[in-house]
This record gives sequence, C-alpha cells and structure tokens, in this order.
Amino acid sequence: MQYKIIQSPNYSNKTRRFNSIKFLIIHYTGMQSMRASILRLLSLKSKVSCHYLINRNGKIVQMVEDNKVAWHAGKSKWKNYKNLNNNSIGIELVNKGHKLGYQNFPQKQIRSLIKLIFVLKKKYKIKPYNILGHSDIAPLRKIDPGEKFPWSQLNKSGFGIQLKNKKAKYFKIKNKRELRNYFFKNLFKIGYRYFDKKKSNRSDKFITKAFQMRFFQKNVSGLIDQKTCEISHYLSNKVKK
Repeated sequence: MQYKIIQSPNYSNKTRRFNSIKFLIIHYTGMQSMRASILRLLSLKSKVSCHYLINRNGKIVQMVEDNKVAWHAGKSKWKNYKNLNNNSIGIELVNKGHKLGYQNFPQKQIRSLIKLIFVLKKKYKIKPYNILGHSDIAPLRKIDPGEKFPWSQLNKSGFGIQLKNKKAKYFKIKNKRELRNYFFKNLFKIGYRYFDKKKSNRSDKFITKAFQMRFFQKNVSGLIDQKTCEISHYLSNKVKK
C-alpha cells in the first residue's frame, strides 16, 4: 500500500518485536479536520499518536513505525492484556466525534481501512477477533469509534468478532440481577474488563454501552435487556480464548 509518512514524536523509543503485535485498535480523531488531527498528533503537549491516520477521502498517513509503541490506547485492558499500546497498532479515522458533530464514516475511508487491515493482519498474523475499537478496551473513558462505525462491513471482510444474522438460542431470565450477572459473565469470556462479574456498580452502564455500540447499534441505551444478553450469549460461545 502507498501512504504518506509524517512522523509523530509521540512514541516509545524501544523497538518491539513484530510477534508482540497482537491487536489492531480503531479510533476516531474527534477533531474538526485532517489538518487539525495531524497537528494534534504532532504536538509534544498532546502526548498522543497513532500508527496510521486515515482521512475521510481515504488517504492514509503513517505517523509512527509499526515496530514502535505509539501512544493511542492509554489505560486499557482486553482479556489478559493490559496497557495495549505495547501489543497493538493504532488506526485513527478522521471524524469530528460525538462532541463536535459525530459523522458517518465515508466509504472511501472504510475501504482504505479494510485494505490496511488486510495488509497488517497478514503481516503480523493478527487474529480477526483481535481487531477492536477503543471503547472495547477502555470502556470507562472512551466511546470511539462509536455506534456509526460499520462493524458489519468489516465482518463481511472477515475482520472483527463475527455476529451473524442468526438467532441466538432463546432463553429467559426473569430476575434482573441474574440477567446482569449472566451478561457480564459472557462479556468476560469475550474479552471485556473493568467490571465486577458478581456485583453491580457505576461502571456497568459504560461497559454495556460500549458493547451495544459494537454489537447492538440500534439500542445504545446502556441497559441490559433480553436482546443485549442474547447477543452476548451468542458471542461468548463464538470467540476463542
């Protein structure tokens, strides 16, 4: 693939081994434009960067070399991994985000993303289910790439955690507490963290929203209903440990 190189100063100097790269993390920039996004990623004060930045017209800029640790994930967890900067490649998509006027993701941008994922997945032998959103790994802090991101399109290309248009086995749990605990038991199997599997707390709504933004985009309520729980049940039996 061809892309422009603009090197950000915000990365760890230590070179990492290619076999340590296990994840691709998708973000949105939350900035007004491509130019504003680049300026922020170049700023020493921002202390943030990414490996790749994709403009809305599909043009790709590499900001940090793959073998360097870019500062994109922050405090994060997924399965047994913590601080995923060390084990991931960060991809930023130019989008104003929820605070500045959340936009749909143009097809040119998504097609470039899919091509880039294909190259990186093959090069570093990244598992399809290790292609994640920022809100998956940091649900208490982040909501990107958000409910408008076309995960279903990535799924059709063989990327991400597959949720097929197939009804999960129906089950009914009448007790809300039992429903909640079963839901988070499923989320733990899938890879989500930052919650107590047995006790409800303030983090529940944030994590439920993160899950819904990914897998139930028609209902990003933060409430654990029957359908949300059924989806978690289906996925927990599909994702490899």
